[in-house]
Amino acid sequence: MPPQRTSSSRRVAVLGIALSDCGRVDDATPYALHAQAARRALADSGLDRTRIDGFASAGLGTLAPAEVAEYLGLRPTWVDSTTVGGATWEVMAAHAADAIAAGHANAVLLVYGSTARADLKARRRTANLSFGARGPLQFEVPYGHTLIAKYAMAARRHMHTYGTTLAQLAEVAVQARANAAHNPDAMYRSPITVDEVLSGPVIADPFTKLHCCIRSDGGCAVLLAAEEYVADAAKAPVWILGSGTAVSHTAMSEWEDFTVSPAAVSGRLAFERAGVTPSEIDLAEIYDAFTYMTLVTLEDLGFCAKGEGGAFVSDGKNRLTIDGDLPVNTDGGGLSACHPGMRGLFLLVEAVRQLRGEAGQRQVRKAGRRLPQLAVASGTGGWFCSSGTVILGRD
Repeated sequence: MPPQRTSSSRRVAVLGIALSDCGRVDDATPYALHAQAARRALADSGLDRTRIDGFASAGLGTLAPAEVAEYLGLRPTWVDSTTVGGATWEVMAAHAADAIAAGHANAVLLVYGSTARADLKARRRTANLSFGARGPLQFEVPYGHTLIAKYAMAARRHMHTYGTTLAQLAEVAVQARANAAHNPDAMYRSPITVDEVLSGPVIADPFTKLHCCIRSDGGCAVLLAAEEYVADAAKAPVWILGSGTAVSHTAMSEWEDFTVSPAAVSGRLAFERAGVTPSEIDLAEIYDAFTYMTLVTLEDLGFCAKGEGGAFVSDGKNRLTIDGDLPVNTDGGGLSACHPGMRGLFLLVEAVRQLRGEAGQRQVRKAGRRLPQLAVASGTGGWFCSSGTVILGRD
């Protein structure tokens, strides 16, 4: 369906997407992965690099996006370096779409790349992304509040309040792996069972190893452009229909309800602005650093009622798989496919790939074998500190 517009705004489309080499990439720098993804996205779009006048990047260097733009040989006149953790790329996409609609930019390239896995294996020192003990956080750090512990506490609260079980959370990991089995680029493709998830080593109660995302290398890029560029593009456009952003807290003591994420706000705004409802969505790409993130985000986006996420993901119908009622993380997600630090941009790439019908063996088909028409990508940052949600659709 075409996006809504006003007489003073331009429609905005995704015209190029690409992944860099992903998974285990021991012989590349993060800059090289940025460049590889950017070149591939431009080739995918069919547009010349000289038409790019906007650039967004985060997570690399102290002057991003200036450093990365320089490395790529770009001189943009619109830039964004917003950093809100894993939600960064949905928030950046929202900013870029607004800028294009308003005429402040024409074509914006979003690029990310990381060698998080290779750096760890080689014991290379990287930038400290563990959030220093300044401001409100200084009162929590002495008590050992790690990032995973914060998510674990939130999961325990949902279990206590709504009776959600570990087996239900494990279903998220099992179904993500089932999707990854159809993705030749996924790091882990072998099937897993609920029992295998539950019997793994405990990382932070209640999470065992398979409740947690993998660590990989990789990068990706997305090119957003004004509707005037569509005629020159190599492929049919996927339109940005609506977006929403929100922040919640940093200190756990300031989080009013551990069972509600800021996707409850960003999702509502995105759906309202797109003029669609959750029931119309064909597939969802959701940030999944931990199984609980998928479950609670599905609730907060309105795919099921609050507290019903456990039953929703474990109804025995494999609802989240590519053949299910609501395919989620169709590439295998951060739990099985790739997670190189900040995964938000990968959500947009996979959503567009599915809407184009380019997902190969993992391609979602709806009733009558039709291609999906509407998708949602929702990123989460920090420990449910931030959220960005984007609704995308075919013409």
